[in-house]
Amino acid sequence: MELLDIHKELIQYENPFMSLKIFQAQREHEHATRWHYHKEIELLAVLEGRMDVFIEEGLVQLQEGGVALVGSSQLHRDRSYAEEKLDYLVLQFDLEQAIDPSTMPHYRFFSETRFPLSRLNDTLREQPETQRAVFDAIKDIYREWSAKRDGYELAISISVKRILLALLRSSAYRTIDLMENADLIRLKPVFDYVEVNLDGKISVEEASRAANVSYYYFVKFFKKTLGMTFMDYVNLKKIKRAEKLLLTRPISVAEVGEQIGMPNMAHFYKMFRKYNRCSPNEFRRRMQEWGPVER
Repeated sequence: MELLDIHKELIQYENPFMSLKIFQAQREHEHATRWHYHKEIELLAVLEGRMDVFIEEGLVQLQEGGVALVGSSQLHRDRSYAEEKLDYLVLQFDLEQAIDPSTMPHYRFFSETRFPLSRLNDTLREQPETQRAVFDAIKDIYREWSAKRDGYELAISISVKRILLALLRSSAYRTIDLMENADLIRLKPVFDYVEVNLDGKISVEEASRAANVSYYYFVKFFKKTLGMTFMDYVNLKKIKRAEKLLLTRPISVAEVGEQIGMPNMAHFYKMFRKYNRCSPNEFRRRMQEWGPVER
């Protein structure tokens, strides 16, 4: 059996405020990248020429105007052709950072708990209008990133959501139906419980009581409904609040940990690194180096 030469790629973000990277690449000769993967979702948009994108599930062939989607941590590689000019854009972003409270109900659709996101390449191929919408959004993101006019971060955030919306509404694999919406409504008391107690201790037992179901049923029900475990959801919410405190309050990291209900510094640092790939102090320093934060 042939062993694959696999590389884990660490995406470096230029702007620490945005867990996103976009760049333009060109080739004029045959070239094949090695198999690699990264946490970020990746979209490739061909401006000129053609390329092949190999994903675990199969081959996606792209021409001008084509888009390929690679899910989080999916093995992939690409290939260009000899004596053919290839011009394309690469967009990579962290899904967890792109999801906010308004989009949380749809997190499961993109979290790959039911199917790998690369299956959405069928949708892009079969629905030209969806492919065009995603293609145009990627180009808009690149234009905003290159120009960096006032508010470009907001414009890019909106365009990322345009991509997610286009995929959500057009996918033949869409699984969010009326029953699942009812499941989300059923979890509303749990979301309220988390929000009210975000600065303190939050337990699965109390959450299951808020949902009026047994502990064991709640654990499975929450994961099935949201695509993440209850404690992953709680930790994500706590770390997002910690980020805001680090940027807007002149308090120590230990005080931040206290205010989000993570007084154990080892645990706080571990969770913070999980979502930001740096320590709280490094996060604050990078943000301050980038520029002033509006309070």
